Amino acid sequence: MMNEGTGVAKRYAQLESSRDAFLQRARDAAELTIPTLLPPEGHSGSTVYATPFQSIGSRGVNNLASKLLLALLPTNSPFFRLTIDDFDLAVATQGQAERGAVEEALARIERAGLQEIEASAIRVPVFEALKQLIVTGNALLFMPQDDKGMKVYRMDRYVTKRDAMGNVLEIITKESVSPAMLPEEVRILLTDPEDRSTKDYDIYTYVCRKADKWEAYQEVQGIEVPGSRGEYKLDQNPFIPLRFIRVDGEDYGRGYVEEYLGDLKSLEALTKAIVEGSAASAKVLFMVRPNGTTKARNLAESPNGAIVTGDANDVSTLQVQKGGDFRVAMESMNTIQERLNFAFLNNSSVQRNAERVTAEEVRFMAQELETALGGIYSILSQEFQMPLIKLLLKRLEKEGKMPKLPKDTVKPTIVTGIEALGRGQDLNKLASFLQYLQPLGPEVIASEMNIDDYISRLAASLGIDTGGLVKSPQQKQQEAEQAQAAQQQMMMQQTAANMAENATAPTINQVGKAVDSQ
Repeated sequence: MMNEGTGVAKRYAQLESSRDAFLQRARDAAELTIPTLLPPEGHSGSTVYATPFQSIGSRGVNNLASKLLLALLPTNSPFFRLTIDDFDLAVATQGQAERGAVEEALARIERAGLQEIEASAIRVPVFEALKQLIVTGNALLFMPQDDKGMKVYRMDRYVTKRDAMGNVLEIITKESVSPAMLPEEVRILLTDPEDRSTKDYDIYTYVCRKADKWEAYQEVQGIEVPGSRGEYKLDQNPFIPLRFIRVDGEDYGRGYVEEYLGDLKSLEALTKAIVEGSAASAKVLFMVRPNGTTKARNLAESPNGAIVTGDANDVSTLQVQKGGDFRVAMESMNTIQERLNFAFLNNSSVQRNAERVTAEEVRFMAQELETALGGIYSILSQEFQMPLIKLLLKRLEKEGKMPKLPKDTVKPTIVTGIEALGRGQDLNKLASFLQYLQPLGPEVIASEMNIDDYISRLAASLGIDTGGLVKSPQQKQQEAEQAQAAQQQMMMQQTAANMAENATAPTINQVGKAVDSQ
């Protein structure tokens, strides 16, 4: 922890020394995949980045980041669900609400959270953060409550300190800002009014955990920025430090690329050797015997198809004759490339090389590969999705888009990954339950089941808004009353018709008798 009176810049320098080993390893990983994700030390706007000879690393990072983005933030359904146990449901509603109606109301809140994600346009920064995590193993997200959007900090722009259990204790970010962006009172202290220079200043944001809350403030050149102090609840910190692979006792995580750094280095070296060797082999040089009758100038200046005087034995072509060596290098490169394709879940690693490959086989192999990311889903669900959900719900509550939920009653649960428990499993259970009831007959099912509650739970499992789709109890009662009124009206009309027929029958008989008498 930083002592009172100690500058934030000094504390940043202290924590920076423990980050150097992780940062160097991350730069090595970025150099072989996407170098711009983590530039070299001392970079500037004119930095020339090294270009890898192979593209498996960059293609794998983008492919894996895309898969994780769709798994963590699916576009067609919420990535979380709100749950409430039976006891809390009975206490909160005093036993007057059915679970189906409550589930439907919670599903509406989930859809509102999904709409907030779309409106905030956070998928782009999350995709950037996922690439940072895959390559460097670390990223810091900042999600302000008073503004839409999200900001991503690279590993070289922040430091952090964790306890033995992995809980974050300190976060310090470092940014370079123009003097024009600083408050007036700070700008007066830092700059001379006559000085027109555009020198940037490093502004530090210090976030520290204190008992049951977070405290944060900003500092520039040892001067605290006025109005920058703030406090957050433990579960509402807008700064979210992420790790890709957790290692106990370490303040920073490890990247996915780091685990395959050996293969990437070997592939880079082999690819470079084959590319440079192929370029040398592709160069065509004709050699003419010095004491031969064929003249080199005649060969060089003669057009195609010309007839020249000379001896074919005087002319030869320079050859590298390294085809066997290149073949060995190519086989090794293909083996390493295949391993990396499996590691990064590239599409080419899913389908086997055969004439006929069934769709079920492709689906099974894809699921088997993605199941290997179960540990990654777990850590990201706890360190990324859960804080994101709480911040989203707080924002929705602040904007009045959702009611204030009872404390510790409604709990968010992550729905992600291949085998995650979520709405899909609820749907399967409901379908199985109804299937087991089929032998009892439709009369028993209709008499024993609450159909309205079943429909509500079914819609909640599918994530469907039933508003305007399923008839409400009031609408059904109104339709029943209208049907009953229409039936009564038909009965009255039938009765009136019968009475009129009975009334006219004697008159017709009397007229018939009068005609007969005449």
